[in-house]
Amino acid sequence: MTLTNAGRVTSLFRYPVKSMAAEPLESVDVGWYGLAGDRRWAFVRDGTERSGFPWLTIRERPEMWQYAPRFIDADRPDSSVTMVRTPSGDDLDVVSGELAAELGHGARVIKQGRGIFDAFPLSLITTETVSTLGSMAGADLDVRRFRPNLVVDAAGNAAFTEDEWVGCVIHIGAMAMRVDKRDKRCVLINVDPETFAKNPAVLRAVAQERDAHLGVYGSVVNPGRITVGDAVLIER
Repeated sequence: MTLTNAGRVTSLFRYPVKSMAAEPLESVDVGWYGLAGDRRWAFVRDGTERSGFPWLTIRERPEMWQYAPRFIDADRPDSSVTMVRTPSGDDLDVVSGELAAELGHGARVIKQGRGIFDAFPLSLITTETVSTLGSMAGADLDVRRFRPNLVVDAAGNAAFTEDEWVGCVIHIGAMAMRVDKRDKRCVLINVDPETFAKNPAVLRAVAQERDAHLGVYGSVVNPGRITVGDAVLIER
């Protein structure tokens, strides 16, 4: 097996509650269903249970970026109490009726031990891709608006290089993941995670210049721990 250096991990993010704020991590265990604790909770909109997409998300409530979830026992997230810091500064249990009422839309919370993913359990994007897209859209883009699990500085500083990894296995720390497909984007990426302002130029640039795709999805082929600073090695 030949491994080639493809870059280095600069950030890790998990999302204990689907569509709420990202939780930055320095190190995390990756299991068969992604980062430990990632997207274990989600809010379902009333009357949409039988639809293909019942989730309450940033599309309906951009302010969900202001709700910051965390696990009381960060080392055992799947069995931990999950608390959410609200925009007003209150700490509410994710299962509390008070939190659901504040979010509106008749929402109720559900938990899924395998994670509630739109596609695959891992998502990755390079800093070069985000920077280049920002130039296309005429904006300084925060990488968090793309809601990745792994952010990578690519070797050679080439934008969109992660597209070339589709079909390959990459090794990061003790974990290996298969890069399965490019990530098709929606209006969610128009929302700034700090200001919640919507900038339609972002999705427009992705649609016009990248065939509506940006970043990649992947699945785990070897569970293990990963850490910010780990090398990204591609198996050719």
